Amino acid sequence: MDIQLINPYNNLPFTLQNDALVDTNDQKFLKKNGAFRLVKDDNYTQNFGFQWNKFTQTQIDRFSVQSSQSKNRFFAVTQWDKEDLSGKNVLEVGSGAGRFSQVVLDETKANLFSVDYSNAVEANFKNNGHHSEERFHLFQASIYDLPFAPQTFDKVFCFGVLQHTPDVKKSVESLVKMVKPGGELVVDFYPIRGWWTKIHAKYIFRPWTKKIPNEKLLKRIEKNASWMINTSQFFNKIGIGKLTNRFIPICDIKNTLPKNLNKTQLREWVILDTFDMFSPEYDQPQRIETVRQWFEEFGLKVTFANTVTFDGNNVVSAVKGIRE
Repeated sequence: MDIQLINPYNNLPFTLQNDALVDTNDQKFLKKNGAFRLVKDDNYTQNFGFQWNKFTQTQIDRFSVQSSQSKNRFFAVTQWDKEDLSGKNVLEVGSGAGRFSQVVLDETKANLFSVDYSNAVEANFKNNGHHSEERFHLFQASIYDLPFAPQTFDKVFCFGVLQHTPDVKKSVESLVKMVKPGGELVVDFYPIRGWWTKIHAKYIFRPWTKKIPNEKLLKRIEKNASWMINTSQFFNKIGIGKLTNRFIPICDIKNTLPKNLNKTQLREWVILDTFDMFSPEYDQPQRIETVRQWFEEFGLKVTFANTVTFDGNNVVSAVKGIRE
């Protein structure tokens, strides 16, 4: 690999020795199940490790003939050209089960360096480990302690992650540091749309649900999924879902899930996304203007800061910047 790897805890360079990263002080981090492990599993993202190793294939386009949501979102948000990515070094932070890793690896000829803080890296390796080691490099590491030399990457992206980190501004700063001159950073995140944003079942119940053990929370969601789906769809059908469904403890079926899912697939996506709503330790939506200001403060020229629509009515907030 032509990216300089460094030990983020002492800034010493790494060398690769027998499936381990070893610095010049002989501090060693082993490769396990396809990923170099620089952190322990027991951290604030353990719920994500649990969910992605449980729902390993659910959001992966390759396993769903009905959905290309990950591909559509990736290219809608980044506006990157497939051919332009050929041979480029791309950093993905917060990869989960590898839904966007798959897009980069299958749709482009970029070299992907993918990071997640949780042991979801194991799910990512199951989904994408068939790609060559020359193109796919996987790390379990913190967004605050990335094992790469600064200003190294042509492209950096971080989707659906920032709001789940303890210090969102610091997270943006960490990502900006990875962008080389002429390189780009793109992030998307949960938005604050107004005072009503947190008048929502997710924010009402999360102080309690995030403390429930993962297995127990998942079972509760599975037990109640059917009536919640039926109720949500009924309110959407009669035209009042926009007002009422925010108070039903279920994900937004109409505006976030792929279209044309069969009944079994819909239930699986709903259970996954609802667990994703209620289990995280942190959920901190941001204003687009705030994230834009952080990009500029840390040295990037902002080229886009707005909402992005994909797959009809799915909407994310995104900011894109370049290091000149």
